[in-house]
Amino acid sequence: MKKFEFFNEICYSRRTLMRLYIKYGLVCVLSAVCAGSLVAGITLGAMHHNNSHGKGGLDSPRTAEGFSSFSTDAESHAVSDDFQGAEQDSELSYISYRIKKGDMIGFIASDFGVTQDTIISVNNIKASRLIQPGQYLKIPSMPGILYTVRTGKEDVTAIAEKYKVDALKCASVNNVSLDEPLSEGRTIFVPDAELDWVTRQEINGDLFKKPLQSRYYYSSWYGWRKNPFDASKRTFHAGIDMACPAGTKIYAALAGTVVKSGWSDVYGNYVVVRHHSGYESLYGHMSERTAWVGQNVTTSTVLGKVGSTGLSTGPHLHFTVYKNGRTVNPANLWK
Repeated sequence: MKKFEFFNEICYSRRTLMRLYIKYGLVCVLSAVCAGSLVAGITLGAMHHNNSHGKGGLDSPRTAEGFSSFSTDAESHAVSDDFQGAEQDSELSYISYRIKKGDMIGFIASDFGVTQDTIISVNNIKASRLIQPGQYLKIPSMPGILYTVRTGKEDVTAIAEKYKVDALKCASVNNVSLDEPLSEGRTIFVPDAELDWVTRQEINGDLFKKPLQSRYYYSSWYGWRKNPFDASKRTFHAGIDMACPAGTKIYAALAGTVVKSGWSDVYGNYVVVRHHSGYESLYGHMSERTAWVGQNVTTSTVLGKVGSTGLSTGPHLHFTVYKNGRTVNPANLWK
């Protein structure tokens, strides 16, 4: 009887052990699955973090299929799978970047290893302050600017010398020989080249200083408006009106030479200053003029004082900027 009971006890212990082995085996399998999932999650998270680093970000995945590809007129280039991998001396490729809220051209350029000039030139940006979230930018795989050939006699060697860059690299990027004549109107990419300082300041709105250095307010902007003397009409206002107390000092907005100083039935007492690069600026409705024709001026030179002469409804400065004889919006050019 005891042997039978002992046998039953042994059999029971073996069944128990078998169940425990199965139970522990399932626990181990489940633990391994969970551990694998955790590792995979951490890895994917790290990959996502690396791909989204920096200001803004790509709107599409970092694969060749996800990017919009672009090319210069010189040659069409495939988009690489990895931006960093495309950055080689003789290979030019582009990716598409969607501007995010808070982005600035300088930050975007830094994130992609290019210059502000590169992004401005490649995207033909005329006013950097006007870029908007949601717009797309072309980002090349190396710093440089686009250049449009002006005459049929230009070649890569001459263009590289103009911008003080490596001619061999320029030829390689554009798949041309050093002395090959380039057709007029053709656009090439000039690696490592920069915009001239005037163009850069124009685009960034840093060329002119505001001509009033004391308190004022804008009473009329550049563009179409109701005529202040006949509300039934709309007329084009070719400058910006800055209202302030009579007698406020007016300064030159950019260094240059006074080419006109006189009277106009429209602008009353006015002064015109000629600057570099085809620019001129006009200052109207002065109560008095203190600048004379032929005088060289700087941004610290007083040209006159605010008044209400000519066609005017009250004391203010009328400020106009001309580029090659045509008016442009001063608000896009001053600091």
